[in-house]
Amino acid sequence: MLDTIGAIFAGGLTATVVGILVGLSQARPTVRLAAFAGAAAWLALIVTLTSLGALAPGILGPVPPGLLPFTILIALLFAAWLLLPQFRDGLLAVPLPALVGVHVGRLGGLFFLLLYAEDRLSAPFAPVAALGDMATAALAIPLAAMLALGFRVRATWLRMWNAVGALDLVVAVSLGLLSAPGTPFRVFSEGPGLQAMASLPWVFVPAMLVPIFLLVHLAIGAKLRLAIQPGRPALA
Repeated sequence: MLDTIGAIFAGGLTATVVGILVGLSQARPTVRLAAFAGAAAWLALIVTLTSLGALAPGILGPVPPGLLPFTILIALLFAAWLLLPQFRDGLLAVPLPALVGVHVGRLGGLFFLLLYAEDRLSAPFAPVAALGDMATAALAIPLAAMLALGFRVRATWLRMWNAVGALDLVVAVSLGLLSAPGTPFRVFSEGPGLQAMASLPWVFVPAMLVPIFLLVHLAIGAKLRLAIQPGRPALA
């Protein structure tokens, strides 16, 4: 039952985040269509590889299998940010309330606690990742609402929230690597490790959602630095 609910949530969240970022990017229709197609193709590839057991624990030897799609996607996204001005400008064109608001979906960190309760994820990864995500999401709700309603929000508050939210993802990835069974650098050896994160639907988190959320944090930081404020003023 938990996997079914998780599949619905993860699929819906992924579609929503991609839809908001691409739909509000002000890119040409053909570019938007290509972006949607690319995201769909990537998800289809992840589902196929996971279903065939290509991301099963131990399949890559000492390398955690979930690390491969995470590394590939984050490299592609950040390379596009650095090397493709149209990609970077399109993401920066997304209104700040939307960039902050997509992080509300990280309330789904609750699933980490539920998987931990079922002894399918280990500590400290599960509780730390869960609480960090939920705290980031809870703070994103009032910030996004105030920005959307035109209230003046201090840039310092946004920078602090953005830094903490990004740090949470970095810490979660680091704890995940230190908890992965079969790796020579495993530190946290108690419990089941991270096998659940290499199975459907949970593989969507490292293979799709975490890289996108990290990219959004980068875009928010860039908007704050450049003081890009489309529409009515939102920052003080």
